[in-house]
Amino acid sequence: MRFITWNVNGLRACVNKGFQEYFNAADADFFCIQESKMQEGQLELDTPGYLQFWNYAEKKGYSGTAIMTRHEPLDVRLGMGIDEHDHEGRLVTLEYPDFFLTTVYTPNAQDGLKRLDYRMQWENDFRTWLCGMAEKKPVIVCGDMNVAHEEIDLKNPKTNHKNAGFSDEERGKFSELLASGFADTFRRLYPDKVEYSWWSYRFKAREKNAGWRIDYFLVSEGLMDRVEDVKIHGEVFGSDHCPVELMLRA
Repeated sequence: MRFITWNVNGLRACVNKGFQEYFNAADADFFCIQESKMQEGQLELDTPGYLQFWNYAEKKGYSGTAIMTRHEPLDVRLGMGIDEHDHEGRLVTLEYPDFFLTTVYTPNAQDGLKRLDYRMQWENDFRTWLCGMAEKKPVIVCGDMNVAHEEIDLKNPKTNHKNAGFSDEERGKFSELLASGFADTFRRLYPDKVEYSWWSYRFKAREKNAGWRIDYFLVSEGLMDRVEDVKIHGEVFGSDHCPVELMLRA
């Protein structure tokens, strides 16, 4: 089974930059997006053979997630059932007989870490929610998790220490999530590989490959032996993020 995750940073703009062509070429079983930045009815994606599940933010032009899948789920959940977190369209979860699939757009701590307190509460609640599902069956989590976990995961760790996405607090919460029974599939397969999934639009960052790895596939430890490969498709443009692909044995 092939899974794709991609923060498209505005789907309507990304469609004008080759999204449909990449979607068709990817030939994925599950195609997950973050930051759709749209409301219902603003765009009709032509995806023959796929079911579409959308979670829109209440705020226009902000956040938003979706999953397109060839496989009909047993159940669909939007959000995590906590009112404080469920107005920004950050989660879509599909349930299947042998796993849950969740796509997530984790809140950014923002400049000066002004939203860090909220981010910490989100992290705690999200981890508890994922672990609750994992008690029933394995979980696959993908998306923009807005944190570079280790120094190898960004180009300039020293100058970014204490910045949003590389604060000790955010990295610590990611460590807690992994310790609760999840594997970072890319890092597990490639412990020393340096690849990034996001580059700032400023300072020609992508041209210089001054990026961050903040887009992930995490799986319950029990699924790790079914992971065939994880690829970061830095050659794909259309957003400031690139797609990440997971191959899982059926």
